[in-house]
Amino acid sequence: MITILSGGTGTPKLIQGIKEIHDSENLNIIVNTVENDYFSGVYVAADIDTVLYTLSDMINDEIWYGIKGDTFITHERLKEIDCPELLRIGDLDRATKIQKTLLMKDHTLSMAVDIQRKTMSIKSKILPMSDEHSKITLSTDIGDLEFHDFLIKHQSKPEVLDINYSHVNPAPKIIETIENSEMIIIGPSNPITSVLPITTLAGVEKALKNSYVVAISPIIGNAPVSGPAGKFMNALGHEVSSIGVASIYKNFLDKFIIDERDINLKVDIEKIINEVIVTNTNMKTMDDKKNLAKVVLA
Repeated sequence: MITILSGGTGTPKLIQGIKEIHDSENLNIIVNTVENDYFSGVYVAADIDTVLYTLSDMINDEIWYGIKGDTFITHERLKEIDCPELLRIGDLDRATKIQKTLLMKDHTLSMAVDIQRKTMSIKSKILPMSDEHSKITLSTDIGDLEFHDFLIKHQSKPEVLDINYSHVNPAPKIIETIENSEMIIIGPSNPITSVLPITTLAGVEKALKNSYVVAISPIIGNAPVSGPAGKFMNALGHEVSSIGVASIYKNFLDKFIIDERDINLKVDIEKIINEVIVTNTNMKTMDDKKNLAKVVLA
């Protein structure tokens, strides 16, 4: 059994490659929930839905959000009647979110997601990191901002001074799942807002230390492949490089995979992590994703 820690858009690209070469039934995906919140009356768990859509081959993999071929009739109508949305939610995507919202009246988030993945004929297990509501707040040069306000309303432009996310308890089976896995994969997602919220849950780091853990750096050179990870790493005093990422994961990481353009960093990273693999980590094509998946699973 293999368990993947996922969030954002980088890790779902890797999941897309892994499911092409590995039995999906033997995959567990633990997903970040710190960015979940209610928008337009529905519960939005963007990272969870991205994993659901990736595993069911529905994902809009041009932007790694929502369903491919979706329409936005409801979203546009809401603008026309002076009820604009912060998030652009597609019609089919909205149905998934409405279903999850209704299920959560009588079920935990974990139970709701399990019902949804079965409805989509997904064999892999998808586990929200927590069933408790959590949120992330950014201290910026224009004041405190909720994560989605920073990301969408302000388009990630403010300078980030500090990052705080509420502490929650891990969902049932999270620790057990990690302990019973042959390998844990930390995907190339934002280490600060996607991965640390999972690894800092009570008992998770201890479980990771007793497991075989592989991570892929989301940084090439001095910049993230996508998203504002660089700003977040700077805010918490980490170098924006694969060396900085290695330092964040050093307490539990066994193997670290960096991009071939960072081969000059290999010797320095080996002082932090025992095994460092150099390969192409920029997943532009399906072959890129499958090739990286093979390196990760080797």
